[in-house]
Amino acid sequence: MGAARIVLCVRSTKSVGIRLFVTLLVGLISGAIAAEPQEDQSTRKPMNSLMVISPYKHHGMWVFDDPAVGLSKEPFIAGIDTMIDKITADIPNAEKGFRAVFSASPFPGHTTKLEWRREESGGNWYYNDKYKMEGWLCPALFKYFPKAPREIYVRAEPKS
Repeated sequence: MGAARIVLCVRSTKSVGIRLFVTLLVGLISGAIAAEPQEDQSTRKPMNSLMVISPYKHHGMWVFDDPAVGLSKEPFIAGIDTMIDKITADIPNAEKGFRAVFSASPFPGHTTKLEWRREESGGNWYYNDKYKMEGWLCPALFKYFPKAPREIYVRAEPKS
């Protein structure tokens, strides 16, 4: 009789072990599915459709500040600076600052369209058909867009 009890206990322990294993396995699978990358809407910073910066010249380079995203004297280089020279040619004292309104979608009054060409060095190259030239936007672009937009529309205007 004593041996039968031991066998029953072993079987009972095996059964509990199997149930525990199945429960853990189901839990792990459920956890893995839930852990797949998903966009968390509660913590995602909302992005505006239209954004505004005020570029100016500093030590002969076009730069801009945007404390809201942690940027100070962020330079425009590699062709974008030359595009800015052309875009602001008719804005008096643009080197002291002008307003640049930009968006990934066309908006009334945009004057410039940049078309995405390729990624390089963490930034992205854009082409402007009007000036027949390319310019590189550094990774600061991702402070404004979750990914590099296919097109960027811009309007440059005086600050005042």
